[in-house]
Amino acid sequence: MPELPEVEILVRHLRPLIHGKTVRGINVRRSKVLAPTSLRKFRQVLLGAKFTGLERRGKYLLFQLRAQAGSVTLLGHLGMTGRIYLARKSSPLPRHAAVVLDLGRKNFIYEDTRYFGRLTLDSSAVDKLGPEPLAGSFDRPAFAQALKRSRQAIKIKLLDQTLIAGVGNIYASEALYRAGVPPRLPAKKLTGAQITRLLQAIREVLIEAVECGSTLPLDFGGEKSDGLFYFGRAPEAAGNYAERLRVYGRAGRPCPVCGGLIKRFRQAARSTFYCPRCQRS
Repeated sequence: MPELPEVEILVRHLRPLIHGKTVRGINVRRSKVLAPTSLRKFRQVLLGAKFTGLERRGKYLLFQLRAQAGSVTLLGHLGMTGRIYLARKSSPLPRHAAVVLDLGRKNFIYEDTRYFGRLTLDSSAVDKLGPEPLAGSFDRPAFAQALKRSRQAIKIKLLDQTLIAGVGNIYASEALYRAGVPPRLPAKKLTGAQITRLLQAIREVLIEAVECGSTLPLDFGGEKSDGLFYFGRAPEAAGNYAERLRVYGRAGRPCPVCGGLIKRFRQAARSTFYCPRCQRS
């Protein structure tokens, strides 16, 4: 699932492409992704509206438009398999295109094979989010206080979007490894030093991921591209990707620091990767 860095790179890619473009037509092929917005309201509000901006909040994309009734926000979430990109109008629509907005020479396409994402006028989901990990509001006192109130394993707690917005499974594992914190350790039992290291590690891995994605050529909407930047390098990835992930997806491979084998186990139905030597209690 795309996390903060992947969404941030997508936002930076799309922002200049959609700025000033007017929605001339709307084709909703899967109304489920609009929920809770009705199809009628979606069309009524967006038809004729002009894109004026695009920001990210956690894992959400916040499209700003100027409509007949005033300023509106279109919220996008990629779910597990969503993609948002612009494509030439002459290109055939993909099988799983859920929403297509006619922007003139190009189509704005929201595509999702599993339809877990959203493209809706209801932006209330962002009201429940915690601080942005790269913002000044994400400070040590507030972070420490929130952890001290939780008995959850720290890896699970880091996935709580009310604690930190945008951190998911991949970057939680990576940050815990960099901080030397065992993923099973209850959040309330982290020491002051561990909390400091973890906060710094979260910021470092996210910044590094965003910087990495910002320097790579992106091929959005191509037949063989998933249209997203992912931190790290899968076996089939293009050669311009660098091997970045230190533990995630590396079970059975040597730890880059101590040489011990990376382990994998399940937490809350998700895979956790860690080094038993470097992340001791």
